[in-house]
Amino acid sequence: MSAIKFWITIAAVGAGAYLLGARAGRARYREISSAAKHLWNDPSLRKARAQSRKVVDKAAKKAAKKLGA
Repeated sequence: MSAIKFWITIAAVGAGAYLLGARAGRARYREISSAAKHLWNDPSLRKARAQSRKVVDKAAKKAAKKLGA
């Protein structure tokens, strides 16, 4: 799962850097935005987000239990 988060982060940073540095205008922004929305709504990415949410919730419960909260 860590690899998935790594590549998602790399893609997001790359897209952000491109958007900030690009001079292609609003049309290119819309194209990139549409592609990002398509990727975000991809079924495999939804599944990965749900799995990561479960892992984080489980870790949070375990940490809270250790801390006595």
